[in-house]
Amino acid sequence: MKNLTLKDIATALDLSITTVSKALKDYPDVSTNTKKKVKAYAKEVNFTPNAYAAYLRTQESKMIGVIIPQLNHYFFSNVLKGIMNAAEEEGYMVIILSSEESYELEKKQVDRLMKQNVDGILMSIADSTHDTEHIDNISKQNIPLVLFDKYSKLSECSSVIINDQNAAFTAVEHLIKSGRKNIAHLRGPLFPQNSIDRFLGYRKALEKHQLPYKKEWVFTCHDITSDEGYTYAKDILDKHPEIDAIFAVADMPAIGAIKYFNEQNISIPEQIAVMGFSNWKISGLVTPALSTVNQPGETMGRKAFELFYEELQLRKKGEKFAPKIIEVETSLVVRDST
Repeated sequence: MKNLTLKDIATALDLSITTVSKALKDYPDVSTNTKKKVKAYAKEVNFTPNAYAAYLRTQESKMIGVIIPQLNHYFFSNVLKGIMNAAEEEGYMVIILSSEESYELEKKQVDRLMKQNVDGILMSIADSTHDTEHIDNISKQNIPLVLFDKYSKLSECSSVIINDQNAAFTAVEHLIKSGRKNIAHLRGPLFPQNSIDRFLGYRKALEKHQLPYKKEWVFTCHDITSDEGYTYAKDILDKHPEIDAIFAVADMPAIGAIKYFNEQNISIPEQIAVMGFSNWKISGLVTPALSTVNQPGETMGRKAFELFYEELQLRKKGEKFAPKIIEVETSLVVRDST
């Protein structure tokens, strides 16, 4: 049996195609009786609207693409929850892809989404992304683009971010005010803006309080894992015993450091304090519980979708949209590790 079309229903009920379409979409200018008649018949014949045909009529696919750096990541799972809840309210289907922190895979995922005729793309760039031509090309193709969390200052599009520099400054200043004077930093890779800003926040806190900054006290976590934190904690004890606190770019390296210190019977926070960033669920479950910066992922996801939807509506009206930057508030979560 062939797939029924709006024309088939219109012919069967002696109505116009426009009336049938409006009735199925609950338009107010169609009578209640007509809506009931159309919907009852559509149910009886098991009518399913053709998504591609709808796209040809409206030039809207009702799909958005989301690219995140990692699937098994607590923060990004919260971002996705916010995006999907907001998308559901507007009748959007969400296609979720991962770049696995790979620049090359990220470019492929962007290309795949554009070929699917998505109405917009929301993404957080990979740590290894060093060139933004593929990202800029999205906007050049008149596809609404919103970057969240890991973004590029070079791309002219909307972004939903936190003030990483201020958040890092607050975290390090907390360590200083608790009496720490020799503070190491487990920083992130060199490319993402949030990694740069958290490093700058660390340095500014030291400068404000006239504490020493030493390059040898900064350790780069290329993959931002607990294993890296564990290894660097060993280096700190072996080579830099004067260090009395660690500020990590994210929770996982901080948790790795705590694991090593616990194995070596180093008292936390008495001998060395540890501060993370992001507030993963596990950060409150380790011993001692990890002090960290709370990064509201769900709010960030919802705001990202709302920015996309605002831009889309303006484009449909033929109005110009000026890219916006929305800054989501963070908060310091003080636990036993500091």
